[in-house]
Amino acid sequence: MLVEDIAKTTFQTHNCHFEYKVMPYGLIEAPATFQRVMNVCLAPLLIKCVVVFIDDILIYSKTWEEHLEHKLVFDLLRQHQFKIKLSKFSFAKQVLSYLGHIISANGVATDPNKIAIIQKWPSPTDVKAVRSFLGLAGYYRKFVRNFGVLSRPLTNLLKKGQIFV
Repeated sequence: MLVEDIAKTTFQTHNCHFEYKVMPYGLIEAPATFQRVMNVCLAPLLIKCVVVFIDDILIYSKTWEEHLEHKLVFDLLRQHQFKIKLSKFSFAKQVLSYLGHIISANGVATDPNKIAIIQKWPSPTDVKAVRSFLGLAGYYRKFVRNFGVLSRPLTNLLKKGQIFV
């Protein structure tokens, strides 16, 4: 949180004055707020050479020379006082895993490790488990022809009065 924004978070009780110095846990809007901050921070480069999802930043280029020119991403992050965690940082990868997908010059594909998790998922035994599985499997729906048709038997289990066997 920027120093000048701390005053915006203040509140007072009968005997104390409080102010946040970082985004407090438990705020339901925190991810959306952080996404907006990242979009503003990297706005000049979004869609040109950067994709950002919360704190996962992907810088892409067609050539090595072009990739080296994207130093501006790091300048913008530094300007907005963001730090990069080197243990999570990769540079100049030809193939990489990003948000559950494998990205390469050939395009975007599913991550085999994530597909293995879906395949080993236990059979749902109640409505909550069906919703959970449909949410998980639905993440890859664009890679599965007729996903809606294939998932209909599970979707039908969400209707009232359905019996699980």
